[in-house]
Amino acid sequence: MTSTRYALARTAGSLAAGLSRRTGRGDGTTVGGRITLALDPTALEHAAGGRDFAIVSGTNGKSTTRTFLTAALLTRGPVVSNAGGANLPTGLTAALTRDRTARIGVLEVDEPFVPIVSEAVHPRVAVLLNLSRDQLDRYAEVRRLAGIWRDALSRPEAPVAVANCDDPLVVWAASAAATTVWVSAGQRWANDTAVCPACGGVITRDGADWSSDCGLRRPTPTWTVEGTQVTDPDGTRHQVTLAIPGDVNVGNAAMAAAAAALWDVTPADAFTAMTLIDEVEGRYLRTSFAGVPVRLLLAKNPAGWVEALSMVPDHEVGVVIAVNARPADGRDPSWLWDVGFEVLRGRVAVATGERSRDVAVRLRYADVDHTRVDDEAAALRAATKVGPVEVLANYTAFQTYRRVVGDG
Repeated sequence: MTSTRYALARTAGSLAAGLSRRTGRGDGTTVGGRITLALDPTALEHAAGGRDFAIVSGTNGKSTTRTFLTAALLTRGPVVSNAGGANLPTGLTAALTRDRTARIGVLEVDEPFVPIVSEAVHPRVAVLLNLSRDQLDRYAEVRRLAGIWRDALSRPEAPVAVANCDDPLVVWAASAAATTVWVSAGQRWANDTAVCPACGGVITRDGADWSSDCGLRRPTPTWTVEGTQVTDPDGTRHQVTLAIPGDVNVGNAAMAAAAAALWDVTPADAFTAMTLIDEVEGRYLRTSFAGVPVRLLLAKNPAGWVEALSMVPDHEVGVVIAVNARPADGRDPSWLWDVGFEVLRGRVAVATGERSRDVAVRLRYADVDHTRVDDEAAALRAATKVGPVEVLANYTAFQTYRRVVGDG
């Protein structure tokens, strides 16, 4: 009876997804997974049966790290994964029911859903990247999310944790796991980890090291990242030359390589596979508009904006800052004041998106030369007058720009 119910639910979900695609309402992932789970609440567990999983979670870098890890594991055979930001149980169910052949899975999981997904798919490894403020109207404070992770990792048969030792919130959560692989993936943004999640005391920092009076401190990493070099547990240094930009992505690559090693993928093979990736669902995409080079960068929260701004070249470029405040973005854009837009001084910026006025005010106080253009395509056209353009956009604004440049 259970298998029959699952089969019927899977079929209904597939039909709904197909109808959604044919009528132009979307790719059908969300509605297909929603209907499947409505008809069989255990569908995710059924779809996961007989497979070996890694899950990837964190405030920033989930999609990129999932893509890196998938590329590494593809050197061992077919891999099923979720894409397009469909990282809730509905999207995971749709991905696994759509591909029923691959024996290895890499699932990007939204932070609060790590316990639910872990219970359903029983992953071999959980890759834990970072935790910082993001959509507080939905998910509350980050210490709560760290506690959710910690509870999940303290359960019997919890996965191996591949964890970023530079983030105190991640360390506190991952310390509950029976087995942990520590990676020095880096943490440029530390404003959300001033207070120890264990005792509430002040986190003291000394270079890369950090500690709290209660004894929580930065663990010694078994994978270390220095610039573009990653040292593996055997002491071998690997020069990691990625096609996508940013120091943060070398750290993401190290996290993916550490997870892939649990499937006996060598670091050399893992990093070679990752170097072939030049964009991740539009992130870091290099394209052109009106004959001018354009690059798209996604930034969804203060930590993500700091990393994206660090990727903007020092030489003269046009910079488009696009911000919306829809439910998928988080409705409160006050985080703009936590971001150091002052680094854009000397370059010309264009503020756009539904909250272009908020962006313009922030750029004015940052003393950044800027204009405000409501229409996204017109804003991009204005920026091309300066030269090559860097587009920095939050989630829904980013999807708009993918359509503007013909990528989505």
